[in-house]
Amino acid sequence: MRAHIVWDWNGTLLHDIDAVVAASNAAFAEVGLAPLSVERYRELYCIPIPLFYERMLGRAPTAEEWERMDGVFHLAYTAHSAGCTLTEGAELLLERWEAAGRSQSILSMYGHEELVPLVRGFGIERRFVRVDGRVGPSGGGKAEHMVRHLAALGDAVAPARTVVIGDAADDALAARAVGARAVLYTGGSHTRRNLAAAGVPVVDSLAEAVALAEELVQGA
Repeated sequence: MRAHIVWDWNGTLLHDIDAVVAASNAAFAEVGLAPLSVERYRELYCIPIPLFYERMLGRAPTAEEWERMDGVFHLAYTAHSAGCTLTEGAELLLERWEAAGRSQSILSMYGHEELVPLVRGFGIERRFVRVDGRVGPSGGGKAEHMVRHLAALGDAVAPARTVVIGDAADDALAARAVGARAVLYTGGSHTRRNLAAAGVPVVDSLAEAVALAEELVQGA
């Protein structure tokens, strides 16, 4: 059975950390919070998002605050992410993984209706056997979505030969939920220290992530 990578999108294949922080700061301004630097954002960020907002506010956001902040975030992100590019080297890595006879897919917590045309617009959709974005309310974790994603891939993909590559500790939790491995990348939403707490390998480039994924699935 072929080795398989489940790629995260935001902060992993798409280099959008500056857009994410700008959008978060717009959401914070809605409730009178000061903006964060990228470094401070990475130190504080966590999933689920309401818990992140609770860290910022010092209390749980009300339902009205959550709805308002979430709406502002998505509007601001759309505006700020227009100029974002794929992470350096991503296209070549995707091409080489596919050329080696392996498979890959995307699972993102970005809205599905927005994600698919975005991936298509970068000209890389053909590299993936499946592209899934979030369906339903935002703010939750990825594990239940990963279960559905792997189930949809069917018997062609074995969890034991699957590696999840993402930029958040939540990606490691999602991998664990389906019996897959995980490699976390420092170019996105978390500091290396916070990623290391997830108990899986942490790397500084996607090239390192793919090389490690190859090692992890050998003999599995």
